[in-house]
Amino acid sequence: MSLLDTPKLGFGLMRLPTMPGEPDRIDIEQTKTMVDMFMEAGLTYFDTAFVYGKDGASEKAAKEALVDRYPRDSFTLATKINAFLMAANEEECKRQFRISLERTGAGYFDFYLLHAIQTNNYKKYDEYGIWDYVKGLKKEGLVKNYGFSFHATPELLDKILTEHPNVDFIQLQINYADWENPSVTSRANYEVARKHGVPIVVMEPVKGGTLANPPMSVQEILKAADPGASLPSWAIRYVASLPGILTVLSGMSNIEQMKDNLSYMKPSAFKPLSKEEQEVIAKAQEALAAIPSIPCTGCNYCAPGCPMNIPIPDIFSARNKQMIFGMMERGQAEYDRSTAGKGKASDCIQCGQCEGACPQRINIIERLQECASVFE
Repeated sequence: MSLLDTPKLGFGLMRLPTMPGEPDRIDIEQTKTMVDMFMEAGLTYFDTAFVYGKDGASEKAAKEALVDRYPRDSFTLATKINAFLMAANEEECKRQFRISLERTGAGYFDFYLLHAIQTNNYKKYDEYGIWDYVKGLKKEGLVKNYGFSFHATPELLDKILTEHPNVDFIQLQINYADWENPSVTSRANYEVARKHGVPIVVMEPVKGGTLANPPMSVQEILKAADPGASLPSWAIRYVASLPGILTVLSGMSNIEQMKDNLSYMKPSAFKPLSKEEQEVIAKAQEALAAIPSIPCTGCNYCAPGCPMNIPIPDIFSARNKQMIFGMMERGQAEYDRSTAGKGKASDCIQCGQCEGACPQRINIIERLQECASVFE
């Protein structure tokens, strides 16, 4: 069976539901229910990573909610090896695979990725010999398909795919907001992957939730075109309709999100966007481009290494409340709440650690200065 026969919706396990008041503790019972709904709909692709959640919480949840409860050949599981987070040296990096196997109890991984390759870290994977290491895992049968997730320029992507022509797939950030975004270059990266004939897994189809609740000018365009369609459905169907897509990851955080996704993305329901719907998306893209915002997806890669303990994604979320939705008081309240007992935007010492970790290539130092002037 071709990889492209994989159902078009994948369950991203990065933003699983958590217990009330305990943001680091996953709600396993709700996660089990979501896994059951997903499997019963005929969907099979699950995606996690070594660095997702505190102490591997996401991989451990995959074991408890999925691996321990379903036959191993009834689903496919993806996870990732990371050479720049939680890996001080080559040995620590390579050890991640064995730890991931132990955490998940999966026996093998159907999809294994070099995680979040960017301009400032891709050489680490060469330095640690990770490409050859993962190829060896595939020869042993411990990995069925290997690839990488990517957040950088089309030029670097072309270089990597030229040097590693045997990768089985690639994971790219693609959504209608970032299609022509010069910082993310979704379209250009998509076209490079297509040129190399590599199947594509899509991440961030709703841009960290932004396109599930876009600005009012965008909502009005989408609702006028189809009042009965949910806002996330436009974003997910948009990327799932592109040629060469293996699956589209949706980081669902509750049962309602699962129900919505399944209503239009289960195999019996999915329909690619029509020509008329593509024209609606083009209008939405124009409306989005006219609104200033901070393009943060809330991935949180920046915050753990901050020496001043600044909750960067929370601060940017508060600022976007003001810029995108005009919620000035709510944005201020969110800023005050998120920085209580932590670093404030003005505490930034401009060390640059956060900018090196940011997949969106945001000028975080400059943006924090802006937030300090607005909130403080």
